[in-house]
Amino acid sequence: MKTFTVKKLAELSGVSIRTLHYYDQIGLLKPGIRTEKKYRYYGNDELLRLQQILFYRELDFPLNKIIEMLDNSGYDLVDALNQHKSALLHRKKRISTLLKTIDNTIYNLKKGGDMKNHKELYQGFSKEVGTIYRKEAIEKYGKETVEHSESELMKLGMVGYEALKNELKSISRLLFELSDGNPEADEVQSLVEQHYEVIRKFWGTSKSADKQAEAYAGLGDLYVSEDSYLANVTDGIPKPKFSQFLQKAMRYFAENNLR
Repeated sequence: MKTFTVKKLAELSGVSIRTLHYYDQIGLLKPGIRTEKKYRYYGNDELLRLQQILFYRELDFPLNKIIEMLDNSGYDLVDALNQHKSALLHRKKRISTLLKTIDNTIYNLKKGGDMKNHKELYQGFSKEVGTIYRKEAIEKYGKETVEHSESELMKLGMVGYEALKNELKSISRLLFELSDGNPEADEVQSLVEQHYEVIRKFWGTSKSADKQAEAYAGLGDLYVSEDSYLANVTDGIPKPKFSQFLQKAMRYFAENNLR
């Protein structure tokens, strides 16, 4: 059986030696052979396991969850690969759409960066958070409220609007990294405060005296009931655990800081 040293495996996979040592330490990827002099050697089984780890990391799974799945007695490698393929094809489609949006944005910026109508606010999103998103928003908040929000966002221009979207996505991804923890923790609540401020800009109410406690907590409820509201953060893959974490974190913030 052909084996690889930790150095060779690092070269093949692009994973650093330090990371491979850490994976060994936490039980995620142990070498198939460990000599008396503590040299590590990896065989075919370990290479396949590392491939699975890298797929799951690409899909933003935390390491403790990957260990739990890979060590499950019912884990099926072929079934897992089919799931990875489906998820990556979905991501590929979304990336293609977003690249097209970037091209359109660059084109608009060269023309001055003005936003002409509300449809430009929904470019790059899936159908559920495009036309249907706007219709549902009107049903939930009223046409006047939605149109006010759109009007305020269009004042930002393409550059400002893209920056605001990127800020929200960045904060949401940081929250996702903490979603195995306590939603009431100081670190989480600090990010939720930033999330709240950005959401207020999306709503066009950042200068309003009304802190909108109920509306913000209600948005957390929507994250749980409507997967589409977090689609741009979770790459279109439903992650109910994250939605529930964010719901609790947002409601705690609203009840303790916005009343």
